[in-house]
Amino acid sequence: MHHRTEGVSKTSDSVATEARVTDRPGSSAHRSPPSSHVAIRRAFALLLVVASLLGSASPAMGQGIIVAEPPVCEGGICPPVSIGDQLTVRRHAVDVTIEEQVATTSISQTFVNPNPWEAEGIYLFPIPEGAAVSAFTMVVDGVPIEAELLDAETARAIYERIVAERRDPALLEYAGRAALRASIFPIPPGGEREVRISYDQVLLAVGGLVRYVYPLGMDGYSVEPVAQTSVRVTIQTAAPIQSVYSPTHPIALDRKGPGSVVAGWEASDAWPSGEFTLFYSQATDGVGASVLSYYDTVSGEGHFLLLASPGIEQQTTALAKDVVVVLDTSGSMEGEKLAQAKAALTYVLGRLNPEDRFAVVEFSTGVRVFDPELRPASGAPEAIDWVQRLVSSGGTDIDGALRTGLGMVRSERPTTLLFLTDGLPTEGETDVASILDNTRAAAPENVRLFAFGVGVDVDTTLLDTIASENRGLSTYVRPGESLDATVETFWAKVGSPVLVDLSLTIDGVSTSDMHPAPLPDLYADGQLVVAGRYRQGGPATVTLRGTVNGTVREYIFDDVSLSTAGGDAFVPRLWATRRIGYLLQQIRLGGEDPELVRSVVDLSVRYGIVTPYTSYLITEDDILTQSGRDAAADADMRERDADPAQTSGQAAVDEAAAGGDLARAESAPVPGADATGRVRYVGARTFIDQDGVWVETTYDADLMTTVTVVYGSDEYFRLAAERPDLASAFALSSRVIAIDGGIAYEVVDA
Repeated sequence: MHHRTEGVSKTSDSVATEARVTDRPGSSAHRSPPSSHVAIRRAFALLLVVASLLGSASPAMGQGIIVAEPPVCEGGICPPVSIGDQLTVRRHAVDVTIEEQVATTSISQTFVNPNPWEAEGIYLFPIPEGAAVSAFTMVVDGVPIEAELLDAETARAIYERIVAERRDPALLEYAGRAALRASIFPIPPGGEREVRISYDQVLLAVGGLVRYVYPLGMDGYSVEPVAQTSVRVTIQTAAPIQSVYSPTHPIALDRKGPGSVVAGWEASDAWPSGEFTLFYSQATDGVGASVLSYYDTVSGEGHFLLLASPGIEQQTTALAKDVVVVLDTSGSMEGEKLAQAKAALTYVLGRLNPEDRFAVVEFSTGVRVFDPELRPASGAPEAIDWVQRLVSSGGTDIDGALRTGLGMVRSERPTTLLFLTDGLPTEGETDVASILDNTRAAAPENVRLFAFGVGVDVDTTLLDTIASENRGLSTYVRPGESLDATVETFWAKVGSPVLVDLSLTIDGVSTSDMHPAPLPDLYADGQLVVAGRYRQGGPATVTLRGTVNGTVREYIFDDVSLSTAGGDAFVPRLWATRRIGYLLQQIRLGGEDPELVRSVVDLSVRYGIVTPYTSYLITEDDILTQSGRDAAADADMRERDADPAQTSGQAAVDEAAAGGDLARAESAPVPGADATGRVRYVGARTFIDQDGVWVETTYDADLMTTVTVVYGSDEYFRLAAERPDLASAFALSSRVIAIDGGIAYEVVDA
């Protein structure tokens, strides 16, 4: 188990090291004495990094890996290679500059030799198939070095030799690709080397989206987590940039100007895995939309992702809106919580647009208002002063507060209501069902209600329901987290609506199960991300409707095409993530319907997404059969019936927050590995570890023909060379069951 954190920054890796140990001490008890013609002990390590381009024939799965080769010796028993025999990566930073679709990628990696002997190295840089990469440079500790270009056949021979000799199949995915090779200086015991590589590439635009991909994979190959990994992408264009989106990693954006955006992601003490993928589009006059899709020809299932962003006009013209803030000032809010709440309200009130109106409601044992009427934005300073004088005392009249706040909503404008509380209802109406009924009766259609639960003594069912029924979201601020920072981040996203009451239709292709539903409003500097399913691909027409200041606007996109084979492999998993989140919310709010629970279990197992129902299921022998999944779901429901879930407390808050995170996820689980180490993602496919065998989750031994393939055999390498999808799966381990063309291939030890 290792600690993993993610945030904003820069990162990536790319290179391959053959490290040769030249002066390593060892115990003679484990090997024979050196002879006149032998006894060179060497540990061979290989670090691989591959750059990917849009239009590559196969996905770039470049992984930064360190693989140790057993020492060469004669007679006696050679000691096994230990963790200490391998190099480690201390830092991996990627800085990308994209100017008018020309990307320059600069990579910096720091390698450390933790051993008491010197290690020499040769770097291999596998080049993605079909990649038009130019202007390579390589620098080691500030000294430029020359790199030799190996053709695909020479590189393949190197890859296959390593796979066969070390019983490590990880390099199979690079077979068929050329590579750069360069010698580096020896790394002294305890020393480090910084390697820098820079290359240029031209990015293509498809469907209005420009795609950049960088492989981060190191999972399973690094001795210990990389202390600092970062990716920073600076985009510069002459035309304004409309949307910037990563389906694979949670990124932070810093818009420097209309044609300048910086996107960043970073992780500390983690094994980076999978590909970092970034899309961007340039602005149009109206709302712009793009569609990404993936179609599985075997199952006949298609999944799509629609991205919609406001155009130049909408970004600069926010709608006039009303804002109603309802704040809990009961006795339990005393101290830091109330101080943070005041800071949050000060932030919101201080950033109203000139045409906005607002109201402030505070409640404890009773309900009080700053002004019984909506005030113009110019009155915000007076309201801020009123908020700063609030004190905490008394009980919690949630029902009265909600009815008062909703009573201030006027029908002529879109209204955002922020509801902040840290407790359960203790004053006035305290029955949750009655409070919900009263809220439904009082809430106009034009209100968007966003609930913030502070701490763990909140009723998650109440907050989730009032938010979901009023086209809003619920957010939970756990102990130790900052309420004001949470609200500020939220308001930066939703403070300026530009298109409300959205609806989406797709003609020409049959679609279903679109999430989120209903659609949220579209905000300036924001984007709408919708995931759904379809049955057959082909041309389609997308129509997005919304309201601007009472006028219905319609945006039609008739140049859309959904894939009929393959496509963007991350799309199905992102759809499944949102679908599972939606189902979990339905179960929490409506009870454990057996059909919903089985749907959660089926999706969780197939796509390798951990949920409260499946956190342990991958250990079940029959979890890959429908009967096994149904039995597990039934057993879980019986257990939960015996110990009903609570609506408040730490567990309830954690479960509610997790479900909400899944339902509104904008990035899929990062390919490579999940937190348990029992799940691996290869493109759109998922594998689980069953007794040391990585088994594809669509495998059904009763229905599929299974072909046995011996690891390292001629047939093994032939299949890997002819079928890239199998090669990617075989690269997981020397024991794999993978599906290709409806046939299961089981790799077994020789």
